[in-house]
Amino acid sequence: MNSTLYLIATLVVPMVFAIVFHEIAHGWAARALGDPTAYERGRLSLNPLRHVDPMGTLILPGMLKLLGLPVFGWAKPVPVSYARLRSPKRDMALVAAAGPLTNFMLAALSAVAFGLLLRQVGPQEVPGPSFLFLADNLKNFIAINVFLGTFNLLPLPPFDGSRIVRGLAPEAGVRLLDRIEPVGIPLFMIVFIVLPWAFPGLHIVDRLVGPPMEWMLSQFEHIVALVAGPELD
Repeated sequence: MNSTLYLIATLVVPMVFAIVFHEIAHGWAARALGDPTAYERGRLSLNPLRHVDPMGTLILPGMLKLLGLPVFGWAKPVPVSYARLRSPKRDMALVAAAGPLTNFMLAALSAVAFGLLLRQVGPQEVPGPSFLFLADNLKNFIAINVFLGTFNLLPLPPFDGSRIVRGLAPEAGVRLLDRIEPVGIPLFMIVFIVLPWAFPGLHIVDRLVGPPMEWMLSQFEHIVALVAGPELD
């Protein structure tokens, strides 16, 4: 398989689906809590084309990959109507938490699937192309979901972590987050794209997301080893 097509099939495709499931989880949580806006607008579909944001899902991840920077992205946010939630402040935090939680659940399911795949190959057997292709997809899907879930828990607008903190914070904290919200995207671009590109030695993303992501990945590696068998544990 052409190397570019292989990269798309084993990296871009898992990334698109991880991002899409993340957004759908927000919409389903909002619907369960009284806000059917995403459902009414057809955003609870598994069709990736309904969720793909050209810049956040395709162009930016590709540019970051070419620049050798950490790869991340986003889909079109599902619409959530704050006023239609039954308990808006609390429920918005639950809607926000649904996205990262779904990513971690997908990572766990992929870890089980990867472990089952490894059980099919004997210690002296040479894996074939199909095995390697599926293995690369599962490994990337685990890593992407862990990164996406961890990254979105940062307590900075517009990330889900800020919505969770907002739901738990006193009014003074809510007002502070509301003031930061309008500049959240420009601040994100500066901190996570411009500065890492201009000053790669700062390792901003690695310092903020690296430790929790490495810990989470180690937990899913344990799941893979447990399912695969004692020889890999």
